[in-house]
Amino acid sequence: MLDVLLQSHQSTCSGIILAGGKATRMGGLDKGWIEWHGVPLIQHVLSRLLPQVDDVVISANRSLQQYQTLGHPVVTDQNDDFAGPLAGIAAGLAVCRHDWAWVVACDCPRLPLDLLSTLWDARDNSNLVLLHDGEHLQPLFMLIHRQLLPSLQQALAQQQYRVGQWVQAQSPKIIQIRSPESFVNMNTLTDLNALNA
Repeated sequence: MLDVLLQSHQSTCSGIILAGGKATRMGGLDKGWIEWHGVPLIQHVLSRLLPQVDDVVISANRSLQQYQTLGHPVVTDQNDDFAGPLAGIAAGLAVCRHDWAWVVACDCPRLPLDLLSTLWDARDNSNLVLLHDGEHLQPLFMLIHRQLLPSLQQALAQQQYRVGQWVQAQSPKIIQIRSPESFVNMNTLTDLNALNA
C-alpha cells in the first residue's frame, strides 16, 4: 500500500537537500560529509529521499565537486556570504524539474520513508506545508510550490534571512507529526555522538 501512495506523487515532486551552511557549531565541517555509521550523512538522506521524489537538487556552497559525484544537480547561493536556508531553497527551487519540491536538511539521517505522502495529502490550497513534531515546528522539511519563489527572492533581496519569519508570512498549512526523534539533526559533534549512542 505504501508503494502505491509513494507512486501517486513521486512523479510530480522534486527534492531539495540543503547542504550549504557554515556549520559553525560543528567546527566548520561540511555536515553532508560527516559520517554516521560509516556513511556520510548526505548519503543517508539521499537513500531515504530518492524513493519519495522524482528528482533531487543539492544546494551546497563548498565541496562542490564532491557533491557532484553523487549524480544530482548541485546549485549554490546567488551570493557568497552563506545567507542561510532561504537562499538554498531559492537556488534549488529555481532549477527543480517540478513545481512542487520537498525540502530536507542534509544532516537528518532518520528521515521518515513515508513523510512526503503525509505532506502531499495535506496541501489543500496552500503553497507551503510545514510540519510540527509535537515539540517544535520543523520548517526545513517543508513542501513548497514554485509560486513562492518570487517571495523568497524578494526576502533575500531585502536581507530577510530568518526562515521562521518568512514561512509564517506565507500562510502555511501546518500538520502535526508526533515523532521528534525522526527529525534529530547534527548541529554539533555532541549531537552526532548522542545519535551514535
